[in-house]
Amino acid sequence: MTALRQRKGSKGKEPPLGAEFQSQQANCCTDHHPEKILHGDWSWGAIIWTSVGWSVSVGLGLLCCIYMATLHENDLWFSNIKEVEREISFRTECGLYYSYFKQMLQAPSIREGLSDLIHDNLTESKRTINLLQRMNIYQEVFLSVLYRLLPIQSYLEPVYFYIYTVFSLQAVYVIALYLTAWLLSGSWLAGALTGIWYILNRVDTTRVEFTISLRENWSLPFLALQVTAITCYLRPQLTVLQQKVMVWLMYVTTFCFCLTWQFNQFILLVQALIIYTLDCVDFLTTTQVTTLYLVQVSGLLSVWLLQFCNSMILGSLVLSFIVAALFIRHCQSGLKTGNLLVRLGKLLLHSAMVLLLTFTINYLAKKALQLRSDEHIFKFIKSKFALGPTRDFDASLYLCEEAFGLLPLDTLERLAGTLLLYPYILTLPLLSGMLAVAALQNVSRPKGGSAEERKGAGEVRVVAFRPDVAYNLLHTLFFGILAFSTMRMKYIWTGHMCAVAAYGVCGTELWTLLLNALRCNTKVLLRLVRYAVPLAMIGCLYYKFWPKLMEELSELREFYDPDTVELMTWISTKTPKQAVFAGSMQLLAGIKLCTGRVLTNHPHYEDKDLRERTRQVYQVYARRSPEEVYEILRAAGADYVVLENSICYERRHRRGCRLRDLLDLANGHIMDGPGENDPDLVPASHPRFCEAIKTNTAAYTSLFTRTFQNKTFHVYRVKKKRKKSAKSSSEPIATQ
Repeated sequence: MTALRQRKGSKGKEPPLGAEFQSQQANCCTDHHPEKILHGDWSWGAIIWTSVGWSVSVGLGLLCCIYMATLHENDLWFSNIKEVEREISFRTECGLYYSYFKQMLQAPSIREGLSDLIHDNLTESKRTINLLQRMNIYQEVFLSVLYRLLPIQSYLEPVYFYIYTVFSLQAVYVIALYLTAWLLSGSWLAGALTGIWYILNRVDTTRVEFTISLRENWSLPFLALQVTAITCYLRPQLTVLQQKVMVWLMYVTTFCFCLTWQFNQFILLVQALIIYTLDCVDFLTTTQVTTLYLVQVSGLLSVWLLQFCNSMILGSLVLSFIVAALFIRHCQSGLKTGNLLVRLGKLLLHSAMVLLLTFTINYLAKKALQLRSDEHIFKFIKSKFALGPTRDFDASLYLCEEAFGLLPLDTLERLAGTLLLYPYILTLPLLSGMLAVAALQNVSRPKGGSAEERKGAGEVRVVAFRPDVAYNLLHTLFFGILAFSTMRMKYIWTGHMCAVAAYGVCGTELWTLLLNALRCNTKVLLRLVRYAVPLAMIGCLYYKFWPKLMEELSELREFYDPDTVELMTWISTKTPKQAVFAGSMQLLAGIKLCTGRVLTNHPHYEDKDLRERTRQVYQVYARRSPEEVYEILRAAGADYVVLENSICYERRHRRGCRLRDLLDLANGHIMDGPGENDPDLVPASHPRFCEAIKTNTAAYTSLFTRTFQNKTFHVYRVKKKRKKSAKSSSEPIATQ
């Protein structure tokens, strides 16, 4: 928000240019803030208006929750399908996470359930791992304990308790975005517009209705709450008690966010960079910067303790960055002194020192901890920006998925269709320009000093930019860049985008500039425009999209996957309970949930040994001899291997991105089909295993026995002992 400050001692003189604008903004932006009552305004008007605002926020949150739950029910007919079909609907890693909720409920007691999770030998064969350390599944533990304790077992099934909790978090998400827009603009109409935009842009703001158990669906509501708490904390006029309350809210929400998502460190790193940027250009006081950093550190360390000293947290870049930033800041006491050029030079040197120390600390920490759990993420980043090898199997798995590619342009078309994109792209450059001017003013002060030292000094300022607005502006800019570089990250950006766009519509900046340009800027007209335009937009959105929403809710579909149901039923009834299954990560997660069998590998990829085992197990889709595949599967302890036609004969991805192509490249073999190959690739000496095994030749039947088959899956039992003739009989196959 902009404001004008009169020169000290200017009483009786002509007011400086824009003083009227300052007065209008001060009045407009404090009209109906949610914390107005906390400042002592107990008038009936304030109470009623604030109560209406809170009621609308809760109503929109419940509407979003019911909308998502209805879509989920209509898409699957969830209430009518069998239990195995419900569990199969938890696709890929969602099934793995939900299986631990189910496992906790099936345990004889809470203590035994926790012990089984801490000493788990079902998730990875021939290994005992601590799941509470390895994975972020405390939410499943908490829900299972809560379900046991509450008297709801007789009328609410566990699966409904689970999915309704996740859908309820969507209500929390909407309310948090609503409050952020309300705090920024001073009008709860901005919050209402934010909630409506979030719901209408469901395709781009969330995917909860079909990926219920994904960690992001648990964590992003807490991230939104944390941003709301930060926004409130950075506002002026807060009492000491209110500041302490906000600090505790920031800590609790940061802790919950970190506890529920394994990629928390990368999101907090972006947030730490935002705080660092605001500190460098003097928008935050020393106390605010230190507090925000320490909130992040305390949240991460609390999760570190709960996750049995998970080394991935201690070796995170964000912890190294915060330590480096605070240390260098403490050592460079004269950083904010001097004229513009001197300060810019100091900032560049300061930033270089912080980055150098960050990477040094991080390198030493990873060496000391022998940490390699997150190296696949950095391989992906290097490969994505052509900074590293492109044949790395782990990096290629990510690069070949559409979700990890660039943001498609049709996303912007959809956002424009709901009138969200237009106010956003108008607000963004305007606020960015104002932020740049204010930053230059801060940096160019010859005497420097911290923001708290300059407070009340009375110096001339043409533009005073609110720190809460500055934080939210950089938040949307930084995460917008992240979303454009990696499509999956758009879900972090688009929700907050709704709040920023609503602030642009209901705030004072755009309208004050426009009315000043038209030379008709008055308090009454400014207030009229700020309320009339959002109401008109809400009416337009209702007229355009309400019939579409009703039509969408009337579409009824049904879950239908008979081949997978047949496979899960066969495994449950025809195989030993301790049987070990090998196959694709996605399918094995479903096998774990539906049958409780032991797995060789799974989709939770944050472990180096597991990634190596997965690459080895996937050799069933490569050109390898039956003996090699047999030795790999036996080394992993597999009793059965499940082959999927959809992978063996995959056509969904382009050439070079099919799983069999990634394996061929990693093995140095020429890929299938017409097209170019790198000159160093050579023809394989064996046929593709997943195809050749179906020929039932002696080389394969001596090592594997087919035990199940349908149109989609082929299951083979891995024999315990090899026949003597296996080696000699395999040679003709290898030369085919």
